[in-house]
Amino acid sequence: MRLSRRTLAVVSVAAVATAGTAFALSAVNAASADTTSDAALVATLDQVFGDPRLAGSTTGMQVRDGATGTVIYSHNADQRVIPASNEKLMTSAAALEVLGTGYQFHTVARYSGKRTGSTVTGNLYLHGQGDPTMTYAQFDALAAAVAKGGVKKVTGALVADDSWFDHVPLGLDWSWQDETYFDNAPISALTVAADTNNDTGSLAIVDKPGAAAGKAGVLAVTPANSVVTIVNNTVTGAAGSADTVTATRAHGSNTITVTGSTPLKLATAHTSLVAVPDPTKLAIGVFRDALKRHGVTVTGATTTGATPATATTITDHASITLGQLLPSFLKLSNNGHAELLTKAMGRARTPGSAGSWSTGLAASTAALKQLGVDTSKITMGDGSGLSRRDWLTPGQIAALLNAAQKRPWFATWYAALPIAGDPNPMIGGTLRNRMTGTPAAENLHGKTGTLSGVNALSGYVKDKSGRTLVFSSVSNSATASVADILDRAAVALASSGPGQSSTLMQRKLSSVEIRPHVVTRNGEEVECSWVPNAC
Repeated sequence: MRLSRRTLAVVSVAAVATAGTAFALSAVNAASADTTSDAALVATLDQVFGDPRLAGSTTGMQVRDGATGTVIYSHNADQRVIPASNEKLMTSAAALEVLGTGYQFHTVARYSGKRTGSTVTGNLYLHGQGDPTMTYAQFDALAAAVAKGGVKKVTGALVADDSWFDHVPLGLDWSWQDETYFDNAPISALTVAADTNNDTGSLAIVDKPGAAAGKAGVLAVTPANSVVTIVNNTVTGAAGSADTVTATRAHGSNTITVTGSTPLKLATAHTSLVAVPDPTKLAIGVFRDALKRHGVTVTGATTTGATPATATTITDHASITLGQLLPSFLKLSNNGHAELLTKAMGRARTPGSAGSWSTGLAASTAALKQLGVDTSKITMGDGSGLSRRDWLTPGQIAALLNAAQKRPWFATWYAALPIAGDPNPMIGGTLRNRMTGTPAAENLHGKTGTLSGVNALSGYVKDKSGRTLVFSSVSNSATASVADILDRAAVALASSGPGQSSTLMQRKLSSVEIRPHVVTRNGEEVECSWVPNAC
């Protein structure tokens, strides 16, 4: 419920009337100052959300006092809206509850059959549990550990075991048009990351100029592999020309075609990230190549299957902890991490059964209910917010943010959120170019959400008095990006406090430059972290 100035004034007068001591009178004066400044904030936010660009949209916001949980401002806060990547607030908090900050993914190499000296008469199994941090280097280290363990020859097959999760690769309502983008990569228990940002199930393709203008361009592919076919149709352009290189993969195809021009004397390398259709196949292919480099020969074919219970462990690679993974997950709005954690929650809550979206979302919902979220008011179709079947309310997002402050994992979670205006990509994340030069810069910790027709911003910000304000703002169905309007509302929170009348606040807010930062891909608005170097 929005508190009006009249209600705030009545509360203040009533409090004064009942005060019987100097201490009580002092407390009332402080409360009166708070309610007066909150009334100014309410009037200012009303003005922000009166922007004509929001006409016809569904836009809601809730603001709470971080210490008491008291609702200071509520505007359409109970309206269900598509949250886009604000869904990751729900998923990450639930994962911390279900799995814990110390949770680790494991990737294990085992063999079946008999071992005689350095020879295994049987199969070599690679068992994955969905580790999103398994890069080319990690697979190389895993192969080196197999060799160090004394295994040099395997007479049977190399078996990829991705049975820790089910084999449903894509989430509900994910767009087929986005199939080849790395942020829509298929989900598998055995996967490989393209880069140190842990963009899983994808390849990174860096285009470089050839020896001279008109010559073929040069491509560097990570992870290097013999599974995916790369067709290089790039050419070298004149120095100073535009880099027009694009990489595409046809539906269902394992061939990536790279076209366009790369200029001579390229100042900044251009990277294309492309999802592969079968992450398991790519991962086991990268591992097989690594085994060969380290002198381990596997005579049989590469196949898939479950590891026998009697298999012998050669090496077990544990990932970084969930607490350490959170920054790349939240600051870079990594969709793959959200979905892998969702399936991991499902596996944890139903041991012995393959982790799935259905079991994972059930585990997530139960954890959120325990955190005080009214789960009857929300629905979740996936863990990342890509699905248009995700429906949250700003009020329930704010409820989660408020409750999270009391959890033992809160400090880790809070630090992992993007910080407005911080230029370091692994600190500012998707907010590094937003609200710069405002009172919210280096102050606001929040999560963005961006899809065409959806803008969201929720998190924590301190006002002028140092009071923590918890807020959630989500807009659906505006005809163009309104992220700057949500930023303006957040800056209003950071600018509020004692001595700030509504007139003064609105005057100050109108003088602050809120620079829009809109990133599109093929005409669709997306999170800036989903376009290399766009943040």
